Amino acid sequence: MKHSKKDNIRNANTVMNTDIEQCIKALSNGGLILYPTDTVWGIGCDATNAQAVSKVYALKRRDDSKALIVLLDSADNLDHYVVDVPYIARELIDVAVTPLTIIYEGAYNLAPNVLGPADSVGIRIPHDEFCQRLCQRYGRPIVSTSANVSGAPTPRCYREIAADIVQGVDCVAQYRRDDDTQHQPSNIILLSSDGTFRIIR
Repeated sequence: MKHSKKDNIRNANTVMNTDIEQCIKALSNGGLILYPTDTVWGIGCDATNAQAVSKVYALKRRDDSKALIVLLDSADNLDHYVVDVPYIARELIDVAVTPLTIIYEGAYNLAPNVLGPADSVGIRIPHDEFCQRLCQRYGRPIVSTSANVSGAPTPRCYREIAADIVQGVDCVAQYRRDDDTQHQPSNIILLSSDGTFRIIR
């Protein structure tokens, strides 16, 4: 039996809603999630929970001196996690046509092991529907780091993610598993408190 376009959209929304509920439950319990982002698939956790963040480093076999990227639902919430947000940050976010991660100085209200040198943190405001809804409903920043062991190639779609990563998390989203689009990591800008910036990637 053929499904109409409307049926396919309804089914996708059902899967998305179920995934978001399960992800929120795992995040609230200090667990790890594997989920589709506006870039590549990501390993995520509550970015305010240091124990959960430690699990991410352990799963990726990554040195915890390397900072992690954090997702927020809106630029309006940046002030809750960055002491002094340069005005140009919002302009950069508004004009970005591809996913953009901005590294800010003077982060706070986040787990210490999320942060980089000088209490810096990389934050991205995702524009895809899944991440937007997940971040909005969870109400706290969510870690987003590529779904691979440190040093291994970054998976560009779900099928490329290694089994040990899939088995090492508490919740794996169903949404977009069949999407074989070769997604790319975000662009990264280092933004100083005086408003000057440098392109990292």
